[in-house]
Amino acid sequence: MSLVDHFSFGLVTPVAAYAVSSMGSMLGLLLTSRARVVGGRAGAFWLVGAALAIGGTGIWTMHFIAMLGFSIPGMAIRYDVPLTVTSALIAVVVVGVGLFLAAYGADRLSSLLGGGLLTGAGVASMHYLGMAAMNMSAHVSYDPVIVSVSVLIAIAAATAALWFTVRVSGALKIGAAALVMGVAVAGMHYTGMYSMTVTPHHEVGAVPGAQGVDFLLPLIVGTSVITVGLLLAALLSPSEKELRNEAAYRERLRAHDEGAPEMDLSAAPRR
Repeated sequence: MSLVDHFSFGLVTPVAAYAVSSMGSMLGLLLTSRARVVGGRAGAFWLVGAALAIGGTGIWTMHFIAMLGFSIPGMAIRYDVPLTVTSALIAVVVVGVGLFLAAYGADRLSSLLGGGLLTGAGVASMHYLGMAAMNMSAHVSYDPVIVSVSVLIAIAAATAALWFTVRVSGALKIGAAALVMGVAVAGMHYTGMYSMTVTPHHEVGAVPGAQGVDFLLPLIVGTSVITVGLLLAALLSPSEKELRNEAAYRERLRAHDEGAPEMDLSAAPRR
């Protein structure tokens, strides 16, 4: 059995991974908050952005940053590029499906639980697919009990995250919820990693695939571009308060057109 080191760079990778996860979660919660107010097709676009922020940055990027701290002394580790990219796509898709179920489920508990179950199982699949993308001259096995615990954590974390997306608004609440989501995502990741046992092969051969650092520059650039783009879109669009004021003003106009008595139309939406 080989000594597995999950923190080969000390606290750098877990702290950076948690910070990225919280940042992605915060941006995703901000975008879903906009989606609730806007609704319709525009709201769906905000939800797609939220799926990119939470699934792409908050979950998958966190996962890969944490994986950079994983090492086995004396053993080369390479990554299967197609599997790694597929794991990223899975993270975004399952989070997107969960967000749409929660947002358009008419506040039904079944939609929230179903979305949490689907998203949590998908996040766990992403995690273990990302781990399966690691190539090394060794046999990798997993403790089924710890794996089951990590999957349950993923489902619970996903359900809580979806609940936050349909309930939480306001800067302070969104910030606090994002910090909680970061803890949940990191907890699931390191629980899953703890389930791994590595047994080296007797004969060491060439290991195919890319090094983890080969993903680092594309990862930083891609994450930065997506995050900054979504953040600019949120900042340049009307705030949630402005959207609510505009919606209320339109409702007063509609009621006035229908002949409702004593409607005050003087309060125009404030920008």
